[in-house]
Amino acid sequence: MSDQAAAAGNERAAKPDPGPQVAAAGPDGVLRCPWSLGSAEYLAYHDDEWGRPVTDDRGMFERICLEAFQSGLSWLTILRKRENFRAAFAGFDIAAVAAFGQDDRARLLADAGIVRNRAKIDAAIANARAALDLQDGLAALVWSYAEPQVKAPVSLADLPAWTPASKALSKRLRQHGFRFTGPVTAYATLQSCGVVDDHLVGCHRRDAYSAGQPHVAGNGPEGRSDGR
Repeated sequence: MSDQAAAAGNERAAKPDPGPQVAAAGPDGVLRCPWSLGSAEYLAYHDDEWGRPVTDDRGMFERICLEAFQSGLSWLTILRKRENFRAAFAGFDIAAVAAFGQDDRARLLADAGIVRNRAKIDAAIANARAALDLQDGLAALVWSYAEPQVKAPVSLADLPAWTPASKALSKRLRQHGFRFTGPVTAYATLQSCGVVDDHLVGCHRRDAYSAGQPHVAGNGPEGRSDGR
C-alpha cells in the first residue's frame, strides 16, 4: 500500500502490532481510516486533503514532488516540512521551478527545512521541465489513468502498493522525462489526488468527493500506447 494509506508504511511495518486495520473511531467518535489516527497532522491531512480531487497542474506537481521526497521516509516527516518545501520551491510553480539553476540547487541543498537529497532535488527540477512540455498538462495526464473502482477497500490489507494503472502511469511519466515516479509513487499520487478513492468502507470520507471528480472518457487526452 502507499505511504499515505499505510501512514508511512515503513514505520508501521516495523511494529509487531499494526493496530486497527479497518475504519476506526477518531477522538471525536467519527470513523476514519486507521492510519489517520496516529497524529494530529495525519488526521487533518486525511480529513481535509487525502483523496480530494486535484485537477490543477500546480497542485498535481506539488503532490508528485512531495511523494518523491517521501521515498524512504515517513509521510509525517513530509507533512511537517511541507510549508518549508513550498517556500523553497516557489510554491511549486512549475515554470519557476523549471527555471532553477545551480544557485538554486545550492540553496536547496543548504536548506535544513526540507529533505536535502541531491537526486530528489534534481528530480523536482527535471520534473518541472518535463511538466512544461506536456501538451495537455500534468493533471490531465494523471487523470487519464483514472479507472472505475471494482470494490471499495474494507481494510488496509485491501490497499495495493501499486496497480497496473499506476505502473502504466509511471511508464508514461518516465517517457516524458520524469524521475522518482515509480509505480508505488505513482499509486500514492493517484490516491492523494483523488484519482483513486482508497478511503476504507465506513470512513466518513469514503465517496465524499465522487461528485468532484472530472469526467474521464476513453483513454484520456493523450491516449495510451501501453496496451491498456
